[in-house]
Amino acid sequence: MDRSAATTVTRAHLAEAIYAEVGLSRNESAGLLEAVLDLMAKALANGDSVKIAAFGTFVVRQKGMRVGRNPKTGIEVPIKPRKVLSFRPSQVLKARMNGLEAEGQ
Repeated sequence: MDRSAATTVTRAHLAEAIYAEVGLSRNESAGLLEAVLDLMAKALANGDSVKIAAFGTFVVRQKGMRVGRNPKTGIEVPIKPRKVLSFRPSQVLKARMNGLEAEGQ
């Protein structure tokens, strides 16, 4: 990937990488990617965490009700409780992002 221009990695990029690395057909690669993403989405929807070694952990957290304010009018508005998705990168990923080698590798 060209580091000079920031790009977004899409499903198509990931499927193409699977095709190039694993040697499955393009359709099989796309199907494998969809199956993995679907499995992750179902686990997160059930409130489970998804941990990918040397990458990070996706965690579902419950946020409680709170009072917010409309910035234009200043009127208080209740914000309902909801679930939010958080990502915690692993130490290996943090080190890689900073151009360092993680401890123990």
